Amino acid sequence: MSELGLAIDGFTPATDIAGQAKAAEEGGAQTLWIATHLFQRDPVALASAALAATKTLKVALMAVSPFSVHPVYAAMSAATLDELFPGRVVLSLGVGAPNDLKGAGIESDRPLLTIREATEICREMFAGDAVHFEGEKFRISGRRLVNGAREIPIFLAASGPRMLALGGTHADGAIVSGATAAPFVKTCLKRVTAGAGGRSIRNYGIVYTCIDPDQDKAIAPVRRTLAFILRGEHHATNIEMGGSALDQDQLRQAFSAQDWDELEKIIGPEVAGAHAACGDAAYVRNRLSEYFSAGLDQVIISGIADPDEIRSTLRALL
Repeated sequence: MSELGLAIDGFTPATDIAGQAKAAEEGGAQTLWIATHLFQRDPVALASAALAATKTLKVALMAVSPFSVHPVYAAMSAATLDELFPGRVVLSLGVGAPNDLKGAGIESDRPLLTIREATEICREMFAGDAVHFEGEKFRISGRRLVNGAREIPIFLAASGPRMLALGGTHADGAIVSGATAAPFVKTCLKRVTAGAGGRSIRNYGIVYTCIDPDQDKAIAPVRRTLAFILRGEHHATNIEMGGSALDQDQLRQAFSAQDWDELEKIIGPEVAGAHAACGDAAYVRNRLSEYFSAGLDQVIISGIADPDEIRSTLRALL
């Protein structure tokens, strides 16, 4: 098994983060990816606590949206964390969840342009020089970070073809979202690699994971999450490449009606088998190996938050 990371979504109390981070480090995870969701817990505060509680674990801010956080502020946050914990900070940028942005009254027009300009600004800020940037969305007039030059990698949370390519041309690689079938991950990463044009990059992917000898019990914790994600129309190709006979219209209707019994029938072993890694330890290892074979440099396991479960899951897989 190659590198594993752990994603924390910010739904659990902030007081849990130190224990979660320690468990991730003790279990052998390379990186703790802390999600950035509007209306949830602040990822920078969580990242600071996680870094302080560990010794070598890298911590990533995932994925900061330049629609809700100005790229200068994103660069400030990452640079300050890196000043406190050198070499252990990663910055990820992404558009953000449409419903969250809408709920905050934030428009998210021209996402490709916005992410490209934000990436360029953060990159120039991390170089330590005064930044003169005249973009269509952002402008910086000769200002620099007081932290000085910082070696902080930048990754893009991407799913669309052009955003994936941008992860290769402008960033250090991409993060592929969860509930993505391994064959679709392979297709996505080809676009990132093509964008990189031979430049060295790294790619990451989130995989919802649960270990239990009883597969039904293993699938249960991730059913609603898979349903929430896979109901989106843009996942049609992902579902097709995964090979499961998932009816998205039926899924959307069940989710909208909160008909959880029907949803459990829809998100069964076939769908979970294509879009997650849930089962006994041997099965999960085999499933994750498919994602590594698809080209991921690190699989980010997600869906677990209890420190004991984090520790035992990672140790069972590494």
